[in-house]
This record gives sequence, C-alpha cells and structure tokens, in this order.
Amino acid sequence: MNLHQLRFVREAVRQNFNLTDAAKALFTSQPGVSKAIIELEEELGVDIFTRHGKRIRGLTEPGRLVLQSVELIMQEIDSLKRIGKEYAAQDSGSFTIATTHTQARYILPKVVQAFMARYPKVRLSLLQGNPRQIAEMVKNDQADMAIATESIAAVDGLITLPAYQWEHVVVVPPEHPLLKSQAVSLEEIASYPVITYDSAFAGRSRIDHAFGLRNLKPDVLLEAIDADVIKTYVELGMGIGIIAGMAFDPERDRNLRAIPVGHLFGMNVSRVAVKQGAYLRSYIYTFIELLAPTLNRKMVEGAMRGGENYEL
Repeated sequence: MNLHQLRFVREAVRQNFNLTDAAKALFTSQPGVSKAIIELEEELGVDIFTRHGKRIRGLTEPGRLVLQSVELIMQEIDSLKRIGKEYAAQDSGSFTIATTHTQARYILPKVVQAFMARYPKVRLSLLQGNPRQIAEMVKNDQADMAIATESIAAVDGLITLPAYQWEHVVVVPPEHPLLKSQAVSLEEIASYPVITYDSAFAGRSRIDHAFGLRNLKPDVLLEAIDADVIKTYVELGMGIGIIAGMAFDPERDRNLRAIPVGHLFGMNVSRVAVKQGAYLRSYIYTFIELLAPTLNRKMVEGAMRGGENYEL
C-alpha cells in the first residue's frame, strides 16, 4: 500500500468515477491509475469500486469505508506538509477564502485590508459561490475557510463558528409610503412588488419562511445575488427591496432609505467554516479574530477538537 494508490482512489471519486479525468488531474496515465487501484483492492481483499466491464461506476459498501479512511490519511499528510511550511515561513504563504458575494462585497474589505497590513507576504485569494459550492471548496481542500450565512453549519465534515449577527432591511425610495409606518408588517410588504435575493443567498430562506407562516405570497418581481443590483432596480421604481442590513450605507445609498425588519425575519448569523481536522496556519486564526472579535484561537481549536459547531 502506498500514498499514490490512496490519491488515485480519492481522485477517482472526486472526478465522478472517471479514471481518465482522475489521471489528468494527477498528471499521470489512466492505465497507471487503474492498475494501482486494482493492486490496492487485491491487497485489502475487497472491491473498492463497482464496475461495468472495465469502467468503474460507484463505491461498494466496503469502498465507502475505505474512502473515509483515505480522506483522513490524506488530510493528515496535508497537515504535516502545512506544519513544515508554516515553521519554515511564519508570516508568509497562501490563504484561500471561499465566500458569497454579500460577504466579499460588504464585510470582508476592511478585514482583508487589516489582515494584509499585518501579513503583507501572505498571498490571499477569494473564491465566490453559493453556500453549497463554497462548503464543497473547503471539503475538497480548494479553500482554507468558508464564510456564509446559509446552511453551512449543516454540512458534514465542516466545523463552523458564529462570526456576527445581522438583520434584513427593506429599501425604498425617499418618499415611499412604507416610511410612514410605525412598524412595517408582512402584509404591507406583500402589497408591493418585491426585489430580493436568489433563494440560495443572504437569508432568503428566512424571508420565505416568514411569509409562509402567514400564508402570504409576495410578488417577487426579481431575484439577484447582488444587493447592488437589487438597489438599482428599487431606485428605478420597480418595487421595494429586501437586502442584508450590511449592504446598506446611508452615505453611498443616498437615493434610498432603509427600514429595519429584523422583527419580521429574525436575526441571521454569518458563520466561519473550516474543514474538520484541518491544520490551520497561525495567520488564519488571526484573520478569524479580525473578522469576529468574539472568537479567538482557543475557541476555534476547542471546536475543532470537539468536532462540533460552536454556537452563540
């Protein structure tokens, strides 16, 4: 048994059981990958993959257990490599964050600026996607950390910690009738065309849930992943917008007014997610503390040791 065999098994699964694609990803030959997997199966005495002819189609039951062990072994090897790199260069290296547009656009700029001032030799990369995509980026070692509001706490293999709370606001033109309301209601919002987030982003599930509980069906005229897009169409008079409070700036958005609606849709929690068992370089802990001053290295390490998500 050798590490090449384990890498081939893991990559075959990641490439949807296509050995040609797995070989390309690992810069080797398809026959070599196939032979190595067969030799590993013979050594273990079980079939890892189901086959149809010469093609692999999926994992066998023992193959699923083998894959779990392979993932743990490869993760530990990656951690050993990172330990060596960190102690060779304490203040330099690479750091990849996977996040949604809202976090990247409105929350991270000041945090990134402060981080880069402290660690100018670190090469920082931002990857964007929806919550499901960024969770997979961390699980597949394409990113060191994910930051999002929606559902990443429920993803197996990730440890998540609460970074900060926020509420939605309704954005309207300066003379809109809703500004005269003492406490805006769901019924009032539903009486206007609504422009808000796509269903995968920025707490949209809370919005839909609140209306559903009251058996209301708002006229959602337009959905977007970008609050700036939502605000643009509100400024054109096409409807009222529901956006994350962090995305509204009175100085920048002078043609709009914001009405807090946390009493209708509840408070949202944006979370930081890292891969369970991963080795985090010291500057990653610093970034987490800059993003969420309520967190510190001890709390993050405790959550990772316990294998559980940390709650407020």
